[in-house]
Amino acid sequence: MKRLAFLSVLFLTFSLTNQAQNKKQKDAEAIKKMCGCYEVTFDFAETFEYSDDPNYVGSEVKHDRGLEWVELVEDEDNKIVLQHLLIVGPPQKQSILKHWRQDWLYENTELYMYDHDNTWNYVKLDKADVAGQWTQKVFQVDDSPRYEGTASWVHVDGKSFWENTTDAPLPRRERTKRSDYNVTVRTNKHEITDYGWIHDQDNLKVVRAPEKPDFTLAKEKGLNTYTKVDDEKCKAAQQWWTNNARTWAIVRSKWDAIFAQDKDLVLEKSIDGKPLFKHLFAEDFDTSESSINKTIDAFVVGK
Repeated sequence: MKRLAFLSVLFLTFSLTNQAQNKKQKDAEAIKKMCGCYEVTFDFAETFEYSDDPNYVGSEVKHDRGLEWVELVEDEDNKIVLQHLLIVGPPQKQSILKHWRQDWLYENTELYMYDHDNTWNYVKLDKADVAGQWTQKVFQVDDSPRYEGTASWVHVDGKSFWENTTDAPLPRRERTKRSDYNVTVRTNKHEITDYGWIHDQDNLKVVRAPEKPDFTLAKEKGLNTYTKVDDEKCKAAQQWWTNNARTWAIVRSKWDAIFAQDKDLVLEKSIDGKPLFKHLFAEDFDTSESSINKTIDAFVVGK
């Protein structure tokens, strides 16, 4: 009887482990389906506003389109890195803009959670709280942090999606236009579709100040739709990445070293009147490792 019970437990453990591995593989496949060439529509609209100011003016409805290449930069057992590259201009004269980056980490316990005023708090989670989950870490165009969150991929009724709510800085489309709020509380949903994928957002525009409760100024709906097209349409972006991958590997490595310090992070908004991305993207910028490291260090408060 004891031997039978032991074998039953052993079989159950094997079965559960196998199921977890199959689920993890299905998750990874869903993440990597976001790679490739896409025609993208970007739609945002304020849905409700709660300001006490009778003269409050919300953001205009935004509709935009673009062609975007999503490059698979790293594909490891517990880490998948996707780099977005935006293609602008007519086919005969295209320019490439390095866009956002998303890293996916399996059962990750260390996060940098945005607070406000260019401050991110280091958070250590319990392993049990992230079992089977993937952390999505989103980075700015200069690979500085943006927002992070952890949740489980869900595969049901033929659908695959991941959803999480987390705090973030203002998006670039708002940063130079709005100063009446300082935090975006983002509910992000990534769903794989038969034509590509969608990035569905329900956001809160929040005023945050020390020792005061958060105040929601307005709500916002966002929907970015990625429709798969032939990879040949994004050939210019693929070549750009081939030419520039080494530089951005150095940048990522420097940021990884900063994150590995496992402490709260505060960044300067600008130096010499320019944000970090304008330094790194300057035509005359020295892309040597020492120059990159020195430039990024200058933006880290307390370095």
